[in-house]
Amino acid sequence: MSKHHRSHGVDGRAGERVSVASSGTTDPAGNGGYNAGLAVFSYVLGGTLVWSLIGWGLDNALGTNWFVLAGAFVGLAGGFYLSFARRLLRNRTNDAAGTQPVEGTKKSEQP
Repeated sequence: MSKHHRSHGVDGRAGERVSVASSGTTDPAGNGGYNAGLAVFSYVLGGTLVWSLIGWGLDNALGTNWFVLAGAFVGLAGGFYLSFARRLLRNRTNDAAGTQPVEGTKKSEQP
């Protein structure tokens, strides 16, 4: 089989490729990539806001002015960590269950 082959989408249109990495599904109508992006955004934004507020509270209590910045960085790092940990955990559980798609062609797809 040649390196460049035409794939057929869910609706049968040829030449349309769908990224499985973003959403974990080959359904082009699915919104898994959008949902994953919102999850990352919410982890990063939420972590930054929460830890900045904690830093602000510490700054007010202790009379300093740098805990808010440290809290923002801790929240940013924590948000990215949680989003990647979530993705890695999801991939590991899918691999263990045998639900991850295997790359390559099936015998029925070969010409």
